[in-house]
Amino acid sequence: MIIGLIGFGKVSQTLVNLIKSDDIEFLTSKENRSKSTIEAIDELNVGLASTFDEVAKLSDILISATSPKSALNIARKYGKLSNGIYLDLNNISPETTLEINKCVDNLVDGAIIGKIDSNNPTLYVSGHSAQELLFLGEFLNIKLISENVGDAAILKLLRSSYTKTLTALLIESFEIAKRNNLENEFFDVISITEGSDFKDKSLSRIRNTLNNPKRKSEELQEMISYFDDENLIMVKAALEKFSQL
Repeated sequence: MIIGLIGFGKVSQTLVNLIKSDDIEFLTSKENRSKSTIEAIDELNVGLASTFDEVAKLSDILISATSPKSALNIARKYGKLSNGIYLDLNNISPETTLEINKCVDNLVDGAIIGKIDSNNPTLYVSGHSAQELLFLGEFLNIKLISENVGDAAILKLLRSSYTKTLTALLIESFEIAKRNNLENEFFDVISITEGSDFKDKSLSRIRNTLNNPKRKSEELQEMISYFDDENLIMVKAALEKFSQL
């Protein structure tokens, strides 16, 4: 079996490291790659094709893990060349997923939950052909949601809205605690119910959000836009908080 990779960032590198089998060959291309990406490809000893067109045509499973902005164009360019499963792992909206479904046969909608570079990430999949990917459970956690393309994207969006809304409240509470010189006690009292690693996880979330408020706001706006008929009071409040950061 050949698994083709369009994009060779953390997602693809992690999959290459996790999926080890004599029956599986990874294939990519150095076409228009950066120097650092070529070095990563060489280091992992991934099979090479001269072009991405060739990668798409030869692959039994073609994985798109590039960027949300380029996901649709990548699907239009290479998805139509694929005769196997097209697995999209980009952080895209359900709307974009459905657009990709119009131009790609055998689309599987995928969402990686948790840190992608962890030893055992969880991959949620949905789509008519998603069941054919369950063999990957030998190498990582994989959860089949349904045969409906877009369900994985909706779950990904819902999880994102939950964590970001929670982070907005966390930032607000932490700011008040700091102004009252109670930041350590703030984490201590919440850790009683939330676990001993609450402080480390919370500070990591806060730093990440403060470093990327615009991107976090865009993701919440995407949520509000897609579920415009829902009463998203908390999500809108989180968006207002992020706009002040």
